[in-house]
Amino acid sequence: MNYPYIPHTDEDIRAMLEFIGVSSVEELFSSIPVSARSSLNLPKSKDEFSVFKRLKEISEMNAPLEDYAVFLGAGVYKRYVPTVVYDLAMKPDFLTAYTPYQAEVSQGTLQALFEYQTMVCELTGMEVANASMYDGATALAEAALMSFRLTGKEKVVVARSVHPEYRAVLRTYLEKRGFTVVEAGYDETGRVLLEEVDEETAAIAIQYPNFFGIIEDLDYVRSRSGNALLIVVVEPVSLALLEPPGSYGADIVVGEGQSLGLPMWFGGYSLGIFATKEKYVRQMPGRLIGQTVDQDGSVTYTMILQTREQHIRRARATSNICSNHAHAALIAAVYMSVMGPDGLKEVARRSYSAAHYLQERLEDMGFKLCFSGEFFSEFVFNVPEDYPERWKRMMEKRILGPLPLKGFYPELGDTALACATEVTSKEDIEKLLEAMK
Repeated sequence: MNYPYIPHTDEDIRAMLEFIGVSSVEELFSSIPVSARSSLNLPKSKDEFSVFKRLKEISEMNAPLEDYAVFLGAGVYKRYVPTVVYDLAMKPDFLTAYTPYQAEVSQGTLQALFEYQTMVCELTGMEVANASMYDGATALAEAALMSFRLTGKEKVVVARSVHPEYRAVLRTYLEKRGFTVVEAGYDETGRVLLEEVDEETAAIAIQYPNFFGIIEDLDYVRSRSGNALLIVVVEPVSLALLEPPGSYGADIVVGEGQSLGLPMWFGGYSLGIFATKEKYVRQMPGRLIGQTVDQDGSVTYTMILQTREQHIRRARATSNICSNHAHAALIAAVYMSVMGPDGLKEVARRSYSAAHYLQERLEDMGFKLCFSGEFFSEFVFNVPEDYPERWKRMMEKRILGPLPLKGFYPELGDTALACATEVTSKEDIEKLLEAMK
């Protein structure tokens, strides 16, 4: 089998297959379901203008997100991003090389990342933040690994009310390496029940607000954590209203930063937030940007404490894949600067108000809340058995309705997770209510 872009000969391929103990390339990929494998089936080459014409036709099959009433949340949110954010963040000056290793020619990017770190610390109430990570899920997994390094223990208790996909990534990171992951349940309020914490527990991981939208009681969690470290997964916009986790003694704060100026796109790219206490900084994965002065006494910025295997001995590296989403962090820094504290509070207030208005209207129609705890901008409510089919039909009406939860939480039965943000209008809500009848 010849692959024009792979330089290996047939003899090379046979030698590699023999070394790893399989007889063919097909056998190598046999663990991947056939349904998940696909062939590109690319057509024959055409001239450039014909290709552009066809690509434009394909792109026009997508309806603009602005045409949809969006009630999907679950970690990715439709928010308004002021035009100035992209006018600044997309300047060619910032769209440069992947990594600003040469500080003397990267001062603008380094300063933007330094400001991003500073604003993350202000939002979370923590002492130090890194220059970003891949996304919220991998940030949580790296936080668990960091807790093992700090404590010498190998068990983490994670609330079942943490995003189910985050928990899946956590298990992927940890279980094959011999670490233990234990899940803690939740009560009728939707908040975590901590009964699995013992002396062997390195850390407790909870979400605030949690996946159900419920605002966790961090005082309760901290009081039940014993000697275990406290990892808190956050939605950053909510912290403009809620008391920051640092105020409750959180040891590591992670989260998904998509809310801070990044569009929903088609599921990516996103931004991993990671903050901790200063005393733990040498075990923090990722890059850290520092401020200093140059030989002339002028303020300057540089990368410090680079704890990757590229910079230090592999055995001492905190992670070998903890690069950062520098441009996404830059967008977040511009967004937070443009919005300011008052602007972020207004976004959070409007999100809270819109969600509670939506909940009241649904309740008037007979849809009951699943949990009694206070929620921020998302909530779980009971739906009819045929809701998943209705949900799919809503998309034809350009409504991205509340997310069916039976596949994630079978114990909740027929339920859905609804979300509203500052851009959710009364017209959008009426459109959803009509579709829910």
